[in-house]
Amino acid sequence: MQKALAIGAAAAVAIVVGGTAVFVLTQGPDDAFADCRTSQIAGGTSAIGGPFELLNGRGETMTDAEVITKPSIVYFGYTFCPDVCPFDTVRNAEAVDILTERGYEIQPVFISIDPARDTPEVVNEFAKNVHPDMIGLTGSPEQVKAASQAYRTYYKKNESDDPDWYLVDHSTFSYLVTPEDGFLEFFRRELGPEQMADGIQCFLDRK
Repeated sequence: MQKALAIGAAAAVAIVVGGTAVFVLTQGPDDAFADCRTSQIAGGTSAIGGPFELLNGRGETMTDAEVITKPSIVYFGYTFCPDVCPFDTVRNAEAVDILTERGYEIQPVFISIDPARDTPEVVNEFAKNVHPDMIGLTGSPEQVKAASQAYRTYYKKNESDDPDWYLVDHSTFSYLVTPEDGFLEFFRRELGPEQMADGIQCFLDRK
């Protein structure tokens, strides 16, 4: 019975509300990072994140193990995004720089959910314009969908009369992931870079 309940909880990791995925996991009793969490996440964190294969800026296939080689901030968006994605990725980059000044090494990662327009070259240029160390990733529709599903993100293309100009609804969480622990926490876009850096540092200090 307990096993069945655990599976059910993992299956309900995210609920889409108004186009945004809302996580509703409960906190486990043996969570080493409990004091750092701002959301009800603990024993079920293994349900978020996992294997993926995507293309880097040179068109080379990279696995999650090759991308997440150090503590990383992972964000799903698209380069044609008019406002949300630029704001969020710049915030993430500023948090990375703050943590660098404090002596922590963090890898920013941008994964496109718009593979039709976001070629490896386009994603690479976008990522490097935001931060010189940011890894930009894209892939086939199937690869992007698999990565999105692994992180329980939401995206939906809006139809347009012009096939080259359309918007994509998507969730806007940024994910803290490490090679050793996998997914640790998500950060909402309302947080400023200093707040985000403080939150990430809390996790890193407990590793």
